[in-house]
Amino acid sequence: MTEEDSAAVIVWPRAILHLDMDAFYVNVHIQDHPQDAGIPLVVGGRPDQRGVISSASYEARRLNIHSAMPTSHALRIYPGLKIVPANWKRIRERSREVMAVLQQYGPLEQMSVDEAYLDLSGQGNPLFVAKAIKRDVQETTNLPCSVGLATSKLVAKVASDHDKPDGFTVVNPGAEPAFLAQKPTRAILGIGPRTAERLAALGIQTCGQLAEVQPAQIRPVLGNQAQEFIHRAQGIDKRKVHAEARQAKSISQEITFNRDINDSSLLEAQLKDMCASVARSLRDKNLVAHTVILKIRWVDFTTITRQKSYEVAFDDETEILRRATAIWRENWQQGQFIRLLGVGVSNLEVLQVRQLQLPLK
Repeated sequence: MTEEDSAAVIVWPRAILHLDMDAFYVNVHIQDHPQDAGIPLVVGGRPDQRGVISSASYEARRLNIHSAMPTSHALRIYPGLKIVPANWKRIRERSREVMAVLQQYGPLEQMSVDEAYLDLSGQGNPLFVAKAIKRDVQETTNLPCSVGLATSKLVAKVASDHDKPDGFTVVNPGAEPAFLAQKPTRAILGIGPRTAERLAALGIQTCGQLAEVQPAQIRPVLGNQAQEFIHRAQGIDKRKVHAEARQAKSISQEITFNRDINDSSLLEAQLKDMCASVARSLRDKNLVAHTVILKIRWVDFTTITRQKSYEVAFDDETEILRRATAIWRENWQQGQFIRLLGVGVSNLEVLQVRQLQLPLK
């Protein structure tokens, strides 16, 4: 029996594809700077400004350098590491190219600039459609990607990460529990590091072990969601691919400092950068906001969130900064150390008409 014949006899009650671009920020950079291919490279902030890694090349990952790591720490691991800033204009351009390809194949739910779900249900042989999608994305963009195909969003996402980079993993209907069995519990949506540690203390370290427990055994850890997590460990996930455009409810930026900070100039400079980023996101999405939000976490981990709303909507960086700074000064006393600072906007609406900026040139 040929591969095509074999695929044809498989009945897919649902077919969900998850596509994840491999080291996307890094590979977008390398397309414009081919001399940087094949070296330990990260996209991230400057180490002297408490920068954090957004994306790491696979050469860097082999040195145990990864995303969310402070760039200063990464340099201590490998002093020859090359650090470059994110080129957001190019990243967004390439992301739009990827999503344009995917939209040709079925209902699309974009999760971020570099990952998305596609519903391939009812398309005959989803395996061959998935192969065509991967080939089309790579030929159109010349960027590597990994694909997972399964009967649910949960398993498809785990599958896309199974054989990175340039992976292609298919989990046939009925094979979900066996595929997940040896995966760590953290592979399951909603289980983070601390929850995984608490489950490990009960002797539950893999999805297979979690799939076989009684709800009462894990209720002290997972509460009323115990049965739901057992189902997830079995590969059961009924979430649909939401293809409709969904308007964001809020837009925010925050930073957790590597060490506690009380320097007003550093804090206000960080606040300014975050306000600029929030303003760019508003304009990119053609949105305006009515509410500014400020978040502060003190050294004892106490967190406060303060907000102020305005009748007239705004999307301008200067206005967001002015209003966020006013809230900041009301709640921060000179010399107070903080661990985290965040700024955001909410009460969003689509901008119908954008005013021309004067003077005109």
